[in-house]
Amino acid sequence: MRNNNQKVINNLSRKSLKNNKLRNTFAIIAIVLTTVLFTTLFTLSMGMVKAMQEQTMRQVGTSAHAGLKYLTYEEYNNIKNHPLIKDIGYSVMVGFAENKELIKRQTEIRFATDNTAKWGFCYPTKGKMPQKINEVVTDTIVLDMLGLPHKIGVPITFEYTINGKKITKDFVLSGYWEGDIAAMASMAYVSQEFIDKNLVDIDQKYQKENNLYPGLIFADIMFDSSWGMEKNIQTVVKESGYELKNIAYGVNWAYMSTNFTLDPTMILSSIGGILLITFTGYLIIYNIFQISVTKDIRFYGLLKTIGTTSKQIKKLVRKQAYLLSAIGIPIGLILGYILGVVLLPVILSITSINNSSTSASPLIFIGAALFSLITVYISSRKPSKIASKVSPVEAVRYTGIELQYKKKSKKSSKGAKIHKMAWSNLFRNKKKTIVVIISMSLSLILLNAVYTITSGFNMDKYLSHQVVSDFIVGHVNYFNSHFRSEEYMPSQKLIDKIKNIDGIEEGGKTYYTYNLHQLSKKGMENYKNIFNDEFIDKSDKHMKDQLIKSKISGEVSLDIYGLNNFLVEKLSIVEGKFDAEKFATGKYVLVSPLMHCEDPDNSSYYNIGDKITIKFDDNTEKTYEVMAKARIPHNMSLRRYITEGMPCFLPSSEFQSQVKKPMFINYVFDIDDKNIETMEKFLENYTNNIETMMDYKSKQTYVDSFKQLQNTYLIVGGVLCFIVGFIGILNFINSMLTSIITRKREFAMLKSIGMTKKQLYKMLIFEGIYYAILTIAITLTVGNAFSYIIVQAMAGQIWFFTYHFTILPVLIASPILIIVSILVPLISYKETSQQSIVEQLRENV
Repeated sequence: MRNNNQKVINNLSRKSLKNNKLRNTFAIIAIVLTTVLFTTLFTLSMGMVKAMQEQTMRQVGTSAHAGLKYLTYEEYNNIKNHPLIKDIGYSVMVGFAENKELIKRQTEIRFATDNTAKWGFCYPTKGKMPQKINEVVTDTIVLDMLGLPHKIGVPITFEYTINGKKITKDFVLSGYWEGDIAAMASMAYVSQEFIDKNLVDIDQKYQKENNLYPGLIFADIMFDSSWGMEKNIQTVVKESGYELKNIAYGVNWAYMSTNFTLDPTMILSSIGGILLITFTGYLIIYNIFQISVTKDIRFYGLLKTIGTTSKQIKKLVRKQAYLLSAIGIPIGLILGYILGVVLLPVILSITSINNSSTSASPLIFIGAALFSLITVYISSRKPSKIASKVSPVEAVRYTGIELQYKKKSKKSSKGAKIHKMAWSNLFRNKKKTIVVIISMSLSLILLNAVYTITSGFNMDKYLSHQVVSDFIVGHVNYFNSHFRSEEYMPSQKLIDKIKNIDGIEEGGKTYYTYNLHQLSKKGMENYKNIFNDEFIDKSDKHMKDQLIKSKISGEVSLDIYGLNNFLVEKLSIVEGKFDAEKFATGKYVLVSPLMHCEDPDNSSYYNIGDKITIKFDDNTEKTYEVMAKARIPHNMSLRRYITEGMPCFLPSSEFQSQVKKPMFINYVFDIDDKNIETMEKFLENYTNNIETMMDYKSKQTYVDSFKQLQNTYLIVGGVLCFIVGFIGILNFINSMLTSIITRKREFAMLKSIGMTKKQLYKMLIFEGIYYAILTIAITLTVGNAFSYIIVQAMAGQIWFFTYHFTILPVLIASPILIIVSILVPLISYKETSQQSIVEQLRENV
């Protein structure tokens, strides 16, 4: 007959909880802190993924899963009702704004449905979408460039061309939204009535056949999910009766499900973080339940005598753990999420991600709760096993002390020594002591690691790679790595104003053009050696396709820079010797090692002394001799590279003589020290208030960026150290307090045979000091090795980080740890020793 007494077990669990209020408090706090750590980790991870995704969506121009371009109304109507499509929106192209004020910002005039406007982050936050024929909505970037106030009802004029006919139209602003510089273009949306009246004569079939955009439809599509988007959009096109080659389609690569590559560093960091949190939570939760079981072992023994099985006692202990989890985990989820929300902008501030939208995905809370429960399960597993295995007879005698069968008798002619008694007491329960010491050591190890990382950041090394001059000026899209054409060149008006400010020492424009380059026979041999079959096979699909295409055609991308003497000096010559006089003749060229190759051989298609024939934009060609190999600083370059592409450098005079319309990407200059502050204030005011599409970077910008990076590591690391340290101290307090409670009868016996209260205090102080000393010793020995591993994992790959061995944080924290280790046992004993010796001796602990 099955013994079904589940109700009794549940009742016993609840009653046991009520009788262990102190234990419950510590356990709940421990579970809360563990859950806080998990929730914060998941909030930060999901938040960063969402922020990167949204930033990419803004650059792409939509959050829609897929899009169809250049459709006629007939094609759109045939496609829009396909069952795979969950929701759809569309826009109709009118033209590109040609106002002279907007020459540096592509502005597209369109009609858009609400869906398309919302998915494209272009829905008015002030006002409403246009309804009347003369209404328009646009963003604040366009309004600022046109010199118009952010005000509903303001008149606004757009110039545009439809099929060769130039048109000027007056509108009234019916709404606007905050412009996003990360977006590749701004939008100006007109009404359906405007389209019906002004594009009524457009022949859509003619437009499509002749690659003319006005009047054509651009559809945005949402599926049930982002998984399998490309397959879905192809299915939609084919099942609607069209061939894929006749309908231009695309998927949104911003979605991580289609653009996600597993970064080993990210994976290892995430696994490391989860294991660290699990281990930290385990240390305290295990210790709490281990001590609790030791304290209540007689209770479990009595249950055995009345027929309770081992399995039921296991359930009883675990039930208590789960009931405490039901209280601690929800609190931890809330606090952890709040902490994650606060820390996310701090972490994102050191990246190029401007959006810090926090994710509220249910996966955060499900994942954190699940991992917290797993930690509680692992932590309570062994204590529940101990409680279930002790027999009734053993339970009566059980004290939690690991008995040695061969005990050595201790003799002393001068009586027992207090400090030796304390040392013996420390290892009466070795497991408990080890857990407490490891728990406290972990916080010191992390503290030491955080300090090592932040102090190892080398500002001079950072600035030497980042700063090429006092100031660099360019279009905002240049600094966002989106430079595409002459419309993104720096303002000549701004450069002229800069030159009129006192103190300018030297400066220069970085000229740039791009062309395909036909490799020489020798260049092709080098290409095949660099991009061998093994390299190509390991590349992703996009890179592989490009490399194979170049291998077949023999053509590679060539980034051609034109630099004056001031800028040439900024290059890093990595092979060969640079001769300024020879270089100025225009017969020589400097080539860069391939950007993806940081190898000692400085791999390139051409070596020193080789001849290279460069084709320019008007198909003229000239052959140069390679003088040396040089690398251009990232912050002076185009800020992007193509895998098989090769940068090369010519004198700016030679560049201008060969390129009919020379384009420059930035203006770099130095200024004397006494005028640096004046220039900083001028540029800040000018780029914020006059030409808002212009931007600049200064040496101070990078100093601030460096300090921000340091502070981010310090804040995030500090929070982690505080929580882990708090867990360690909590573990120590719990262990000491429980130890004193369970040893009350023992203390009474010691006092009854002559030990004074002062001696007892002294013994407890020694126990606390031993804990502190052992913690410090572990930190300084094994801990330093572990700290090194943490440091290398977190900062080892940062190029401006230099590892320096240090124990300064441990030395500073040690006095505090010793004081806490002395005060905790004293206060604990004082609070629990109010009874007389006789009453304490009568207690059956």
